[in-house]
Amino acid sequence: MPRPSRKYVLAALLCCGFWFAGDFRGWAADSPAAASGRADAEPQVDAGILGQIRQRMQEFVDQQQVSGTVTLVAYRGRVIHLEAVGLADVESRRPMRPDTMFCIASMTKPITATTVMILRDEGQLSIDDPVSKYIPAFAEVPLRDGKPKQAITLRHCLTHTAGLSGSQQNEGSLRETVEKLAQRPLDFEPGTKWQYSPGLSVCGRVVEVVSAKPFDEFLAERIFRPLKMVDTTFHPSTAQQQRLARLYQPGEGGKSLAPATHWLVDPSPDSSPNPSGGLFSTAADISRFYQMLLNQGELDGRRIVSAAAVREMTGIQTGELRTGFTDGNAWGLGCGLVRRPQGVTAMLSPGTFGHGGAFGTQSWADPQRQMIFVLMIQRTGFGNGDASDIRRVFQELAVKAIGG
Repeated sequence: MPRPSRKYVLAALLCCGFWFAGDFRGWAADSPAAASGRADAEPQVDAGILGQIRQRMQEFVDQQQVSGTVTLVAYRGRVIHLEAVGLADVESRRPMRPDTMFCIASMTKPITATTVMILRDEGQLSIDDPVSKYIPAFAEVPLRDGKPKQAITLRHCLTHTAGLSGSQQNEGSLRETVEKLAQRPLDFEPGTKWQYSPGLSVCGRVVEVVSAKPFDEFLAERIFRPLKMVDTTFHPSTAQQQRLARLYQPGEGGKSLAPATHWLVDPSPDSSPNPSGGLFSTAADISRFYQMLLNQGELDGRRIVSAAAVREMTGIQTGELRTGFTDGNAWGLGCGLVRRPQGVTAMLSPGTFGHGGAFGTQSWADPQRQMIFVLMIQRTGFGNGDASDIRRVFQELAVKAIGG
């Protein structure tokens, strides 16, 4: 398989390191070393172990588990690893690059949740408001077996506890999609269970109503441009489409890869913005979003959301309800949380937060270690992406590289 040149990878890595340099200094100011008056030291990283990530990712490529990968690790505000392996397009032999773009699917959800919290910070809404305050069609949503005792709130939608069900695909505009959701009976009494749902689509529509702006414009204005997330969009440009990774599924007999199609990977400009899963992005852009959250809501001197909002987003909001797609999880506001590390999350600290995507992409931030893990792949039909061996191996090596 063609491999990107070391010069290309190094240039991309240095670029991202420069982006985060200011944030590292801010973090260091609050560190024990700074408090004691000692000179700041560079983070100690075992480059040999970190280098094994490329080797192990190449093994997955060679085994036809994935066409290619982009992996990124940030530690204490600096990108310490950014590397591409394999192919973005097998048929044309186009190599994977550090700036390859991916459909991130449900990794869109924490970004959508942030837009809600921005408006909450400004006093324009409360997450305990009933959805019907902004979308009247939700005033009379029935249960499948009766009438709910309480109204659906934004908090329910942010935590997948509203009782909503069904496809997360848009049907027409975002407004039309959410109006149709309001016609579906709820599966259970709001707040009593966790069920993955299109609740974040409802939240996105509320953002449109409250801000009086299209959802994609609000995202660009309040998150993407301030954070310099230049390659994060619902509608990749013609030039960006040349950098999209293709989606693959197991080929005949499971010993090869075959091209796959899915409505989520359609970059058509005619599709409406989908707050539940419609964004395309790069590893570097996603790391900037998570660095902002690790920095309690700001990056490069630009505040996006309050520290209080970040604490709510990344704190447990679902009590003892069973949540998520791997054991030991809880849920925050738009984010999955590692409550009791085990299995694929065994190497992560309690309180690690993030989200996976339908095509195997993963983005997680560990506040205790001040680490960010971004795994970009594009595959379907390989089982639960949140529990994948690729994710486990990547995270194990990244944590081991900084001394565990």
